[in-house]
Amino acid sequence: MADLFPTVKGWGSGYDRQEVEDFFDRARSAYEDGSEDMDAGDVRAVAFELTRGGYDPAAVDAALDRLEAAFVQRRRADHIAAHGQEHWMEQVAERATTLYPRLVRPTGERFAPPRRGRGYEAAAVDAVLDKLVDYFDAGAPLTASQVRAVTFPAARGSRAYAEGPVDAFLDRAVDVLLAVE
Repeated sequence: MADLFPTVKGWGSGYDRQEVEDFFDRARSAYEDGSEDMDAGDVRAVAFELTRGGYDPAAVDAALDRLEAAFVQRRRADHIAAHGQEHWMEQVAERATTLYPRLVRPTGERFAPPRRGRGYEAAAVDAVLDKLVDYFDAGAPLTASQVRAVTFPAARGSRAYAEGPVDAFLDRAVDVLLAVE
């Protein structure tokens, strides 16, 4: 059987091949059957063990991004068929408004600092949140892929935000962006 993805070279570590193959088999079945056993959130949340000679993480992550978008597009098409485009957009708008309370907080105060150790550099996170504000308020271009691809430098103390809340918030933002792409 041919590999699903390129593998890492030499002594490098990549995603466990069997875990990846099992997940994509389950995802394919769920998608093709229209089953509700898996959705975009499950795709976003999946994690694989790192093993020597595993699948290249960048290739697998790119495929996961496409799979997540496919699940969202299917959910949108099914919803629109049953309830109409206007109802879909109302639901997306409701999800988008849950992002606003944090977006309107002052720069440097949008998330709590980490309790100890390092977190994401607050200024870098605020720059991404400002792009979300521009997207929602002025229609500036922004895609889910751009938000997903963001990486933040590490920082400590009051110059940092705790990573977990930032990641959860950006996951919700990606969900909203995918819903309208």
